[in-house]
Amino acid sequence: MKLQLTEGRVGPLLLKLTLPMVWGVFAVIGFNIVDTYFVGQLGTNELAAMSFTFPIVMVLGSVSMGLGTGAASIIARAIGEGDRHKVKRLTTDSLTLSLLIVGIFVILGLTTIDPVFTALGAKAEIIPLIREYMQTWYLGVIFIVVPMVGNNAIRAAGNTLIPSVIMIVAGVVNAVLDPILIFGVGKIPAMGLQGAALATVIGRATTLIASLLFLHYRERMISWSFPSFNLLLRNWQSILYIGIPAATTNMITPISITFITSLVANYGIATVAGFGIASKVESFSIIAPMALSASFSPFVGQNWGAKKYERVYLGLRLGFQFCLLWGVVLAIALGVGGSLIASIFDPNPEVIEIAAKYLLIVPISYGASGIILISSATFNALGKPLPSVVMTMTRMLFLYVPLAYLGSWLFGVNGIFAAACFANLAVGIGAYIWNQKTCSLKMTAQQERVENIPEVVTSFHGSQK
Repeated sequence: MKLQLTEGRVGPLLLKLTLPMVWGVFAVIGFNIVDTYFVGQLGTNELAAMSFTFPIVMVLGSVSMGLGTGAASIIARAIGEGDRHKVKRLTTDSLTLSLLIVGIFVILGLTTIDPVFTALGAKAEIIPLIREYMQTWYLGVIFIVVPMVGNNAIRAAGNTLIPSVIMIVAGVVNAVLDPILIFGVGKIPAMGLQGAALATVIGRATTLIASLLFLHYRERMISWSFPSFNLLLRNWQSILYIGIPAATTNMITPISITFITSLVANYGIATVAGFGIASKVESFSIIAPMALSASFSPFVGQNWGAKKYERVYLGLRLGFQFCLLWGVVLAIALGVGGSLIASIFDPNPEVIEIAAKYLLIVPISYGASGIILISSATFNALGKPLPSVVMTMTRMLFLYVPLAYLGSWLFGVNGIFAAACFANLAVGIGAYIWNQKTCSLKMTAQQERVENIPEVVTSFHGSQK
């Protein structure tokens, strides 16, 4: 536990934090692609069964990220304050809170598999396959939630390399075990969907063991003493104050995309396929801004806790400049090469045309999208979760979804893509102004306090005379 992020040049420091995160984010995306690829070889029913589990996986992932965001925010600020005991207490209490939530989630999940997935629209012939997958997956939930919190605690200490390495190792373990457990090798029987779930659980188990060992032996951030019940509740409340809004924010986007997909489906299978290809390309295109935004959480938290507001302001300026430059480069590259990229995934001319249209229109706003990511991470790191919720709700629920319906009616599928572009640009501009104003006000207040110190000292000496 060191004040690693409050000294040194800001630009190189952010680059050092971000580069490992790029590979970590890539590993997470690759994890899901590998699972989908191998399960798809089992058959359509198995792939459909796994697809039905995505909403539940999405909810748990959002809860995990929310808890991790809340933990990282308060831990990073405690490190910035230089309070070692507080850091150890907050880290430990974050982990115990995640264990409690896991226990509740597992009990509810195992007892409601059939009714929940029936309500989600799964047919009777798919339910046994879903049950086969989820019974194993639920028992491994601890290996998903706790490492997410643990890795965020490590990042809060200024170390982004170890969490990324941990996620890469988990991805490799999952990729190796998937074909072995799904299809069977030698004396290992073919377990089908259950094998896919088990591979995921084992891969995630490596992250649990590695993160806890690193937190205890390297960072010395785990306390083995029992806190008072009141202190425990206060710490849990601090985590959830940020974690619940962060989890809500994470859930809004995929839920909104579900509505957009249903709207796109009105234009036919080829349009859906083109939209899907463009969305996958997009997920890889924004890995760098996503990694940078994840790096801002520990950087902003430590410097804000140390009252070095000017470093936060400079970091934001550099981050926003990078996002704009990255957005311009991607807009040109995808606009020119969209058709070629789409053809790699599907040779159908109609599919290629739709994907190319998306990659011509939406990437114009990728710079603004990056600014939104960094702004949200910054506000969460400051212990101010409300702005992140407002930005996400405004972007997805108040702009994208209604404008997509209007654009679809007026301009067809191009109107849907234009709605995404406009929503990103509008909220990106708002996020920039909101973020800059918050930092500027804090810096001005600090400067006024510094300038008032001589006056207070003079007044004190005058009264002594």
